[in-house]
Amino acid sequence: MGDEAPPRPIKFLARVFEELGLVTIYRSPIDTKLLCIQRFVRLFAYGGSTLILVSYLSALGISDTRIGLFMTLTLVGDVIISLFLTLVADNLGRKAILCLGAALMSASGTVFGLSGNYWVLLAAAIFGVISPSGNEIGPFRAIEESTLAHLTPAAVRSDVFAWYTLIGTAGTALGIMSCGWVVNKLESQAGWDYIEAYRVIFFVYAAIGAIKFLLACALSKKVEVEKSKPQSDAETTPLLSNGNTEQPKKKSWFALLPEFSKESKIIVVNLCVLFALDNLASGLAPLSWVTNFFKRKFQLQEGKLGSLFFATSIIAAASTLVASSLAKRIGNIKTMVFTHLPSAVFLALIPIPSSLSFAMMFLILRSCTQSMDVAPRSAFLAAIVFPNERTATMGVINVVKTASQSMGPLITGLLVERNLFWVAFIMAGSLKASYDIGMLFLFAQHKPREEQPEDQRHAEENERRG
Repeated sequence: MGDEAPPRPIKFLARVFEELGLVTIYRSPIDTKLLCIQRFVRLFAYGGSTLILVSYLSALGISDTRIGLFMTLTLVGDVIISLFLTLVADNLGRKAILCLGAALMSASGTVFGLSGNYWVLLAAAIFGVISPSGNEIGPFRAIEESTLAHLTPAAVRSDVFAWYTLIGTAGTALGIMSCGWVVNKLESQAGWDYIEAYRVIFFVYAAIGAIKFLLACALSKKVEVEKSKPQSDAETTPLLSNGNTEQPKKKSWFALLPEFSKESKIIVVNLCVLFALDNLASGLAPLSWVTNFFKRKFQLQEGKLGSLFFATSIIAAASTLVASSLAKRIGNIKTMVFTHLPSAVFLALIPIPSSLSFAMMFLILRSCTQSMDVAPRSAFLAAIVFPNERTATMGVINVVKTASQSMGPLITGLLVERNLFWVAFIMAGSLKASYDIGMLFLFAQHKPREEQPEDQRHAEENERRG
C-alpha cells in the first residue's frame, strides 16, 4: 500500500497555518524567535508608560506646552543617539548595540520612578529610551529588522515581519491594559495618589529593560553582518618591492560608516521625504495625546482607557496577518497604500463627534487597517537596497521618521493650550493621505533587488564597492 494522502481537514489546516505564516515562524532560527520576544517585552513597556506619560507630567504641575516640548526634545535626543548607533551597528556589533539600548531603557525607567524634576526627567528621556508615542524609539527596530532580513529567505520575509509586527502590537496592547488597571487599583483600592501609582509603572519599565538586556545577550553570532574578506596581501604585493612597500592606512571612525550605491541614495532620499510626512502626522496624534484626548473630552478613567486601547491594539495586531497574505498577491506597495489610506481618513474623523460612541467607532475603524502597512513596508525596505546597506538604510529612515515626528507633539501641545485639539487630528489624517499617494506614485513599479536582472545587480554592486 502506498502512502495515504492526509485528510482534507488536515490539508486545510496546513494551508491556513502556511497562509498565516505560522509554519515560517515555527521553522525560523532561535535568533528570530528571540528578536520577536524582545520586541514584545519592549513594546509592553512602551505601551504602559505611554498611557500615563502625559498624565504623569501633568500631575507634576507641568503645562501642556511644556509637555509637548518635553516629547519633542525626547524624540530629538532619540534622533541623535539612534543615528549614530544604527550607522555603526554592523561594524561594532548588532548584539552589543541592542544590549546598550536595553541598558539605557532600564536607566530611564529608574530615573522616572525616582525623580519629579522636569529637567532631570527630560535628560533621562533624551539620553535614555522613553517612548512618548507608544511606538518604537531607540536603535532597536532598525537593527532588529535588518537582522531578521539577514536571517530570513526573501520568499517568506513578509511572514516573519508580519508576526514581528503583530507580536509588538500585542505587547503594546497588553502593556496599555495592564498599566491602566494597575494604576486604577492602586488609586481606588490601595489609596495611592496619582504620582505614586504612576511611578510604580516606571519601575516596572526599568525591570523590563533589564529583561530585554538578558534576551539580547542570548543572541548568537549569526545575527552579525557577514563582512567581506579583503584580498590577500600575497596576491597583491609585488615580488620585488624595492623597499617601497606602503604602510597600511590607519582606520578612522569614518571607516565604520556604510557606503551606498547611487541608486540606493536616490531611493533613500525619496523614502525619507515620504516618511517625514507620515511621521510628522504620527507626531501630531501620538498614542499618548490620543489617550489624553479621550480622557479630557469624555472623562474616561485609566482603567477604561486601557481597555479601549487594548481592544484597538488587538484589532490592529490581528490585521497584520491579513496584510502578509495580501502582500503575497498584490505586492508590498499596493498593500501599504490601500490599507493605510482608510486609516488616515478615520484618524481625521475621530475628534468630530461629540458622542463617545461615534468617536470610539472611528478609533476602532482606524485600528482595523492602521498597522496593515507595517509588515509590507519592512519587507519592501529590506528588499529595495543591498543586504549590507539594510541596517544603515533602516537606521537613516527611522531617524528621519523620528526627527519629523518630534515636531508633532509640540505643535499639538500648542493647539491643546488654545482648545484646538481637533485640528491636530485633521492635520495628521491629511498628511498621512499625502504620504500614501506619494508612495503609490513613486514606488508602485519599482522592483526589489532580488527581482532585478543578475547582471544589473552585479554592475551596481561593483560600482558601489569601487
